[in-house]
Amino acid sequence: MRPRLDVRVPFERVRSMRKSFESVWDAIEDDPAQRENMKVRSTLMTVLTDFIITEGLTQAQAAKKFGVTQPRISDLMRGKIDLFAIDTLVNMIGAAGLHVKMQIGKAA
Repeated sequence: MRPRLDVRVPFERVRSMRKSFESVWDAIEDDPAQRENMKVRSTLMTVLTDFIITEGLTQAQAAKKFGVTQPRISDLMRGKIDLFAIDTLVNMIGAAGLHVKMQIGKAA
């Protein structure tokens, strides 16, 4: 039997290692351009998913409305962000009868 290693870290040290982030993407993406891209895509995907749920659409109905296939809607609902480009999501937003408003500001 192998001896167990004690990997516990004192609470004070863990507390001092914590960092606060405005967005999960700020925490996991080092590249500022990629970080902003992920924020935009995740926001658009959330809006589309909420729309589908609020309207009570099936995946097949949503696919028809958005002009995509049902498996694409499944990917959307499962949050597979890496499978969607911003332009594709904006096209789906337009097909849903929604409007995109942008606000751009200087990075902190």
